[in-house]
Amino acid sequence: MRIKPYQEHALRYDRWFDDHRLVYEAELQAVRTLLPTSGRGVEVGVGTGRFAAPLGICIGVEPSESMAALAQQRGIKVIGGVAEALPLGNATAEFILMVTVICFVSDLQQTFREAWRVLADRGQLVVAMIDRDSPLGQKYAAKKQQGSLFYQQATFYAVDEVVSVMKEISFAEFSFCQTIYQDVSASTAQEQVRVGHGEGLFAVIRGVKR
Repeated sequence: MRIKPYQEHALRYDRWFDDHRLVYEAELQAVRTLLPTSGRGVEVGVGTGRFAAPLGICIGVEPSESMAALAQQRGIKVIGGVAEALPLGNATAEFILMVTVICFVSDLQQTFREAWRVLADRGQLVVAMIDRDSPLGQKYAAKKQQGSLFYQQATFYAVDEVVSVMKEISFAEFSFCQTIYQDVSASTAQEQVRVGHGEGLFAVIRGVKR
């Protein structure tokens, strides 16, 4: 995983959620829409705990020590590790959440293989991502080219690309939702969560292990 900017600028990253509260709340609602309401869950790439804590996920995996320290302050039990080699046993989780993580992994197939391994039978993988094929996704791709601090090392995917890889790893029964349709700096009200993908910058995919 590519984590250097997050390790060195954890506080700056964490402040983004306070500075963009309406966007953050819309993203939380989108994740809630597809996240299981019960069961043993883990957030992979838990970061500073901004999603795990309000969503009631008590365990997270995180490679950045500075990010993990902030997550621990929010009550998350953080295990050091990366998405491509999860420090978790086989079939030990009923759902796994990844929020804007896959754009920083070095091997997407291996990341999903590890999730499949850790999930119990019919466990659910929920992937929240920046959708490259959305109108705003194109702008984020341009920001990467301009040397954005947090996204210059990112690899942005289209939803269909991610689903294709998940299918290869034997995930099925997919569901989708999306939000964030205008530039985050222009948000004046919390945006709606809609079914599907292709319009919203922030897309959520849920697949079931088979």
